[in-house]
Amino acid sequence: MKKLILLATLVGANFYHAQTQVIAHRGFWKTNPTTAENSIAALKNAQQLKVYGSEFDVRMTKDGVLVINHDEHINGVEIAAMDFKSLKKQKLSNGENLSTLEKYLKQGKKSEVKLILEIKPAKTPELETEMVEKTLAMVEKFHLQNQTEYISFSLHIAKELKKQNPKALVQYLAGDLSPQEIKNLGIDGVDYHYNVFLEKHQDWIEQAKNLGVITNVWTVNDPEIYKKLYDAGVQFVTTNTPDVFLNINKSRE
Repeated sequence: MKKLILLATLVGANFYHAQTQVIAHRGFWKTNPTTAENSIAALKNAQQLKVYGSEFDVRMTKDGVLVINHDEHINGVEIAAMDFKSLKKQKLSNGENLSTLEKYLKQGKKSEVKLILEIKPAKTPELETEMVEKTLAMVEKFHLQNQTEYISFSLHIAKELKKQNPKALVQYLAGDLSPQEIKNLGIDGVDYHYNVFLEKHQDWIEQAKNLGVITNVWTVNDPEIYKKLYDAGVQFVTTNTPDVFLNINKSRE
């Protein structure tokens, strides 16, 4: 009897790890009606949807305040060139004020949904190092170390995250390094555009599996592409339509 229970547990565990997990891109904003990307409302939507994770973008103001925004500019104003006092009243498209990382993490703490934190590249390595230090400190302040995963297009940021916190889970976004190269650098995963895996380097998914390197893909909105990645065994997919892909997962259970 014990052997049967153990076998069932192992089968269930293997199935779970084979299931592609869904990450909401900049929160779940593509609702009806839509809300703003990277808004607190979009994070709340992702939490209610109970996706694996909700991705968001972190930038730093001239005076060192970490804020949530994808683009370098908000409403025509360059974030890195302005103090937060001059930026804090800038509005997102849904009427919310530009959020700080601190405010965003306060909402993130209200759910078990993973926080997929992208640190955007800065103008110098020194600024990037400062961003990493402040981000890790803010995450630690809210005791969210086990709930937060990190991604970046900057290799310096990815390496600095692992240097400052070896336990941090870090994935690299740029798509120019093989899983073997990522493994050699001590980074945990590859989070690449789907064309990297489906067209340019079709062997990288299997290579990553063999190396124990995490596979994540952005930004997939086509259900047929999602199914291809699912069948290939990609572990995570980042999407603007997380509700659609969760339904696909349910249909395959």
